[in-house]
Amino acid sequence: MTPHTRIYLIRHGQVEGFDSPRYNGQADVHLTEYGIKQYQNLKERLASENISACYTSDLTRCTTGAETICKAFGLSPIAHSELRELNIGIWEGLTWREIQSKWPEGWQARLADLVNYRVPEGENLLDVEARVMPVINGIVERHRGEEVLVTAHGGVNRIVLLNAIGAPLAGMFNIEQSFGCLNIIDYYADGRATVKLLNG
Repeated sequence: MTPHTRIYLIRHGQVEGFDSPRYNGQADVHLTEYGIKQYQNLKERLASENISACYTSDLTRCTTGAETICKAFGLSPIAHSELRELNIGIWEGLTWREIQSKWPEGWQARLADLVNYRVPEGENLLDVEARVMPVINGIVERHRGEEVLVTAHGGVNRIVLLNAIGAPLAGMFNIEQSFGCLNIIDYYADGRATVKLLNG
């Protein structure tokens, strides 16, 4: 069998303000009680796996869960700022409704060109891909034949998943990433990748 690296890619748990759609971006928002419980559930789901390393975004909503899950394996999470969510610039922390009201043209421009449009003082999807994928590729190479946990964000996870299946970034929102979800990706030595579980 071709040696492969298995990545358990999870999205952070539910965060405060979840009930009013907004762009949190790189703001360090807090988890809800349910968000913490989601991590406990993931710890139980993954308890029988052979996870040998743990990587996480350095934002609290990710590190909290990484520490909760990895403690069961005697591991300390390695935090990477490169795994942070898309920097949404001047829109950070605002609800979708607020953005549509204050920047209707910018909102429409982003919808029209999700890949290339960059909110002032922020990033576009190409920027995020350029900082995230080298970290993921490095993890895959470093842990060949092992199982690894990665705790990140909805936008970051979608980019990783699209890359794994060879789909364009424009398909970003064709993939769902619910709070506290689990994805499983196997990366093979010949460069192939297979998504075994999506938004589970």
